[in-house]
Amino acid sequence: MKLCAVLSMDKLDDFEAYDHLIEPHLLALGWQVEVVSWRAKNVNWDNYDAVIIRTPWDYQEDAEAFIKVLEDIEQSTAHLENNLAIVRWNIDKIYLKALAERDVNLVPTLWRDSLQAKASITEDDLNQYFTDFGQEQIVLKPRISANADNTFWLTKANAKQSLAAINEAFRDRDFMIQPFMEHIVTEGEYSLFYFNGEYSHAILKTPKANDFRVQEEHGGRLTTIDPESALVEHAKQCMRAISDLFNMPLYARVDFVRHQKGFALMEAELIEPSLYFNMDDQSPLRFAQAFVKRMQHLAL
Repeated sequence: MKLCAVLSMDKLDDFEAYDHLIEPHLLALGWQVEVVSWRAKNVNWDNYDAVIIRTPWDYQEDAEAFIKVLEDIEQSTAHLENNLAIVRWNIDKIYLKALAERDVNLVPTLWRDSLQAKASITEDDLNQYFTDFGQEQIVLKPRISANADNTFWLTKANAKQSLAAINEAFRDRDFMIQPFMEHIVTEGEYSLFYFNGEYSHAILKTPKANDFRVQEEHGGRLTTIDPESALVEHAKQCMRAISDLFNMPLYARVDFVRHQKGFALMEAELIEPSLYFNMDDQSPLRFAQAFVKRMQHLAL
């Protein structure tokens, strides 16, 4: 029996997590699972045959410390999935530029560094962001973030009221600005899931009324879907772009919103995405089989 650590956080009480659904399938395939917090001290990673990053959903609070833990794992005899090179790339949303260079259609984005070299964001700056996109609504969010933390949905009418909070949020964080994608509210955000590069399942995430955040923790609603062909093609293009840059990751979630060019990529989640095993009965088994197949291949 081989031993696999599932990397999580100290407490998941305020989150919806479904990784327990893969445990019986991994056990049946010869892998025992232990859940380990990434903040745990004095872990001997050599005791594990593999470590799968799954629910460390507070890593953005100390990204450097999180990366250091992953470095320790990669220096041990345990095999890390997804690997450190992918995490380093994917942890900062500026990775989206590399996908755009490979013909992945993105939500239009402005990139900004933290405010350490600038006194503050001004009302004029915000007005310019609206002008740059020709939109009445915009979104500001950190380049390193999770669970929609420190994300601001602004309209021209309310933007000034949020200036103090924006400056506090981005004082030490690089950030990005995007037009507000109306289809997130009117239709939702699509997520497609891939294990070892093979399509598994797809869902539509819809925010609650008067919100734009689609996560369950913020009241988002989930629906299992059969994705339309145009969406599948956009997702395949994104996965091809990722495989051009790295060996195909064990797991990937690609999030799209409907856009004037068909669909636009919101994010390619390769670190700790919820894989929503609860939304497809066979997806936990598919994941377990993909993992075991991967481990067998590495042993050759």
